[in-house]
Amino acid sequence: MKRFIIYWLVIFPSITFAQTFTFDLWHDGKIVLDNGDTLRGTVKYNLDDLLQIRHDNRLESFAARKVLLFEIFDQSYKRYRQFYSLPYSPTGGYKTPVFFEVLCEGRITLLAREKVELRNTNFSPYGSPFYSPYGYGNYYTRKVLVNIYFILKDNGNIEQVNDKRSNWLELMGTHDEQVLEYARENRLDFDKKYDLKLIIDYYNSLR
Repeated sequence: MKRFIIYWLVIFPSITFAQTFTFDLWHDGKIVLDNGDTLRGTVKYNLDDLLQIRHDNRLESFAARKVLLFEIFDQSYKRYRQFYSLPYSPTGGYKTPVFFEVLCEGRITLLAREKVELRNTNFSPYGSPFYSPYGYGNYYTRKVLVNIYFILKDNGNIEQVNDKRSNWLELMGTHDEQVLEYARENRLDFDKKYDLKLIIDYYNSLR
């Protein structure tokens, strides 16, 4: 048995731990369809622009092209989240409807999409370095939920944003120092999704 454990640790040094993301869960919410109908129940979405809803003792599925918007109360974040189906092409070619979370509306209308990335670390999910009892240093593969940000332009085009702090401040023109001071005073981080929302909301409130 001991020989098997050592063999397993040497041959399989990378260990992936199961994780649950918000899109794995069911949420109270509603869906507004392209024909104007509104369905209320528990909603589950995935990263391939497919929705499921449980309502009236049945389960239905909808692609983004059949949906105008959906809204959920996300227990993970303790907040309502609203998503719109909007035409988009990452290459600038033919556009198809995909779901964007709407974070802010105003001079900067901020949208977001999620994706999962695999990252390696030698720290366990419990916060300590992950080593085998036989002296072999190991790492595990962790799935990380990453937000990709976009701006909805006045002409209806959707453009992806390089989400560095300097790029956000550049978008704010002469208000950049004022916004930066607001972020500092309120300890808001441009790299955190809902901190960024507060920062952009503040910018949109300025005259």
